This record gives sequence, C-alpha cells and structure tokens, in this order.
Amino acid sequence: MSPARRKDVFADIKTAAVIAAHPDDEILWAGGAILTHPQIDWTVMTLCRKSDPDRAPKFFKIMNILSAKGFMADLDDGPDQKPLEQAEVKAVILSTLGEGNFDIILTHSPKGEYTRHLRHEETSQAVLSLWNEGKLKACRILLFAYEDGGGKYPPRPIENADIVIELTKNVWQRKKDIIIDSYGFSPESFESKAVSKIETFRLLEKPEDIKNSLTGVKEK
Repeated sequence: MSPARRKDVFADIKTAAVIAAHPDDEILWAGGAILTHPQIDWTVMTLCRKSDPDRAPKFFKIMNILSAKGFMADLDDGPDQKPLEQAEVKAVILSTLGEGNFDIILTHSPKGEYTRHLRHEETSQAVLSLWNEGKLKACRILLFAYEDGGGKYPPRPIENADIVIELTKNVWQRKKDIIIDSYGFSPESFESKAVSKIETFRLLEKPEDIKNSLTGVKEK
C-alpha cells in the first residue's frame, strides 16, 4: 500500500470544496469524507438543478445537516445530455466560486463514476482545466474514484485508488439516510445501491498529475 493510501489526506485541511454536477453527487461519492471531517469548512457546489423545485430545496436542507455552504448553478441537465461548451462550464464555476482558495477540492473523475453521464465528465474537465490554468486555487485535488464495469454492476470503489476511506457503520448509515430520507430516493434505487461503505479517490498534488489520473483504473 502506497504512502498516499495510508495517510489521512484531510488531517491538515481547513477549507475544502466539493464541485459536483448534481445535488446528490456530493453525498454519493464523498458524503463519508464530509461527515467524517466536520472540523473542515466545507463548500459544496452543484452545476445543475438550481431551478429544480424538488431537488434544490432538499440540497440546501442537506447543506444545513452537513454545516456546509451550498451553491447551485443551472446548467442544462435534460435527458438528451447535449454536450456543453467547456467555456460555459468553466464560467459558471468561476462566477459561483470565484477563484476560490481551498486547501483541497473534490470533484468527478474525467471518466465519471459510471457508464455514462456526460455532465460528470464535463465538470471534471472544467475543474481540472481551471486548476491547471491557476484560475481555481487548491493545494490538492481529489477525484472520485469509482467504476461500474462498463455498466455491468452498480458503481463501486476502484481497487488501486490513492486515497481509501473506510467509513464507520454510523457514518455509512448517516450517508445512506441522507440519500433515502433527505433526498427521497427509494431503497431499491440506483442511488441507494451506489452508497458505498468505502470511499476512494485519486490524489492530484500538481497539475502535471492530471494525465496520470486518466490511466490505471482497475475494475473488480
């Protein structure tokens, strides 16, 4: 096991941001990290669903549960999933968060967490591009590290992640309760089945690491 897998990457963190495509992504892929580290000043941004009369109010109630600052944007999230211009996605992030100045940012993998959601991929690309350009400031980036075998099974943690967080039973149950009770997903839903007891991430400490984040995903 590598040193990166052993260390608590959140140990010296004071400020952290989760930049996700949708309200619920922050819980599905990083809810355990947020719940396990309440001492951190958390900011959560979703790029879609600000005008969603169901999901948006739930998101802000959950931010209160997490004691986190929440922000939402309203990029198109229609069923057709027409590609968005990267300039538009980047502009929305900057107009919402500014340049930020976080110790760490958590966001989607460039390949997403399952097969396939274009908005997840676009969010990752925009965050990494802004970080590489120095327009979004953070000492480290954590990429959600999950895979679904090309759609063969629900998303699960990848085997060779840099950061592995094993959730306590209590934290895992709180994470699941938020998905089912607060967001209102059925216990048999895709979202509920994706709530893992283990959260995994790829760690980027400098922009040169971005290329490495695109390789090495090993499916179980």
